[in-house]
Amino acid sequence: MVNVKPVKVGKNTRMSFAKIDEVLQMPNLIEIQKNSYEWFLHEGLKEVFKDVSGITDYTGNLVLDFVDYKLDVDKPNYSVMECKDRDATYAAPLRVTARLLNRESGEIKESEVYMGDFPLMTESGTFVINGAERVIVSQLVRSPGVYYKMDYDKTGKELYSATVIPNRGAWLEYENDANDVFYVRIDKNRKLPITVFIRALGLGTDAEIRDYFGSSALIDATLEKDSCKNAEEALFEVYKKLRPSEPPTLESAQSHLNSLFFDSRRYDLSRVGRYKYNKKLNLAGRITGQILSRPVVNPSTGELMAETGKVVSHDLARQMDDAGVSVAYVTVNEQEVKVISNGMVNIQDFISFDAEKECGIRERVRYSVLASLMEKTGGEEEALKEAVRTHADELVPKHIIIDDIFASISYMCNLQVGLGTTDDIDHLGNRRIRSVGELLQNQFRIGFSRLERVIRERMTLQSQDLETLTPHSLINIRPVVAAIKEFFGSSPLSQFMDQTNPLAELTHKRRLSALGPGGLSRDRAGFEVRDVHYTHYGRMCPIETPEGPNIGLISYLATFARINQYGFIEAPYRRVDKKTGVVTRDVVYMTADVEDNYIVAQANEPLDEEGHFQNAKVNGR
Repeated sequence: MVNVKPVKVGKNTRMSFAKIDEVLQMPNLIEIQKNSYEWFLHEGLKEVFKDVSGITDYTGNLVLDFVDYKLDVDKPNYSVMECKDRDATYAAPLRVTARLLNRESGEIKESEVYMGDFPLMTESGTFVINGAERVIVSQLVRSPGVYYKMDYDKTGKELYSATVIPNRGAWLEYENDANDVFYVRIDKNRKLPITVFIRALGLGTDAEIRDYFGSSALIDATLEKDSCKNAEEALFEVYKKLRPSEPPTLESAQSHLNSLFFDSRRYDLSRVGRYKYNKKLNLAGRITGQILSRPVVNPSTGELMAETGKVVSHDLARQMDDAGVSVAYVTVNEQEVKVISNGMVNIQDFISFDAEKECGIRERVRYSVLASLMEKTGGEEEALKEAVRTHADELVPKHIIIDDIFASISYMCNLQVGLGTTDDIDHLGNRRIRSVGELLQNQFRIGFSRLERVIRERMTLQSQDLETLTPHSLINIRPVVAAIKEFFGSSPLSQFMDQTNPLAELTHKRRLSALGPGGLSRDRAGFEVRDVHYTHYGRMCPIETPEGPNIGLISYLATFARINQYGFIEAPYRRVDKKTGVVTRDVVYMTADVEDNYIVAQANEPLDEEGHFQNAKVNGR
């Protein structure tokens, strides 16, 4: 007896031979391309214009802002078929409204500037460039975040190292040696003791450092090796390592350090980076299951949350994080350990209005900034709304903050005594997808940073003749047009579409590549990166990958997988009702790091009519 049953697919009914009950309908398979491009048109472009607005000349008198933009998606220059016939590019004109302000006279000039033709995506998720159909392949890259690693030295001693990776900007690398001395490398330069860096960030004396980080073997051993005694000496020391050829002055050292880490134009975490930093550097991950050695007090109400000697449950740890508790003391091996978080809280727990709708804030926010805003406004709703809007960049910093750096140092000290976990680089919770939209946005940024230089020079040259100066005369669209052209024409991720048959076309649009700019190179990629990882289950196909030098570096998205707002791949799971033991038809999408908290059974586990597992023992992982 052949097992055939009718299944509805869109408007059609098909006969299915599947043994496994199909709960989900097949999704739109080129959604990954189309959604990403849609995001770019509505959000991505807006972000770039917002970031580059406020271009001033060297005297600070003239200011150029990009107010609005218009891309006529419905009015392309030619249709797709015409473009193929004429060897043209399927594109539409991009027009930007620019505003020039003269601060001295208060005069404002506003005009619409043509910024070149921008390639449009066709209905089938491709681009037509010079008459040829091209696909932008999605890139699988290491996510920005804080990653910890453990190795053994020759004597078998555990040595820890860490890397703090932004989306754009200087890397911070920590390591400790066999003598427990804790070093930091700033932007791949020569290493220096971590305490020198801590002093340069504002904790000048030994006593302040010991008081802030608590008793730690790593900090004590490093202080002994550290020859600096105050913040000024430390700043000089850091500057000498970063700029060995230049004579250091206190001012240049301070401004260089600030521009390296605390300037959002040079150091960009991106939304995903902020999310990953907050996830790693919170308290809950380190104190769950530990015994408190000091009582914990809610910072906003002053109530006692937990007493000394209490074992911290998962829920209590989450409550402490959400209440804004940034420091906890726990006992490990009869020794008191101080755990420091980066002080981020869920804003919704403190306010009555919807932060995402009203102020555009979706991420966790800095508790210290939120508390001071609430104090200033006295909790009055409209005033608080306005304050949150104006201080959005301080609440959700785009760059790293000192709290992040200190929390990452504290995590390293905690690892030494067995608190916290090390990270697996190949885990899909630590790798994310850059789709068309993000790749285009990055390219657009490059074009605009070149344009910014041109505008500054023109402002200075034409500053004598302010009457005739208009936004039009300042903006030269060549650098932006060239950057976009270069990306579509010569980027390794912009590929001529494989049109052998419809299936080849479809798989090409769902291809994921670990190669390309900002990714790996095939000569240096090791075995681990190419290997099948348990997190690929339901997310990436473990079979379809090329033979030869690219094996494991080119892969394909699984049919039912989808990509979330941060670029992580989510897989669908059916929820099991714990009370009745029934596998429900509820489908939950989970990223790889969320899935680690659950036991997952195979999709092909046989079920009876009511949805119970047929076998008494079930394979799970």
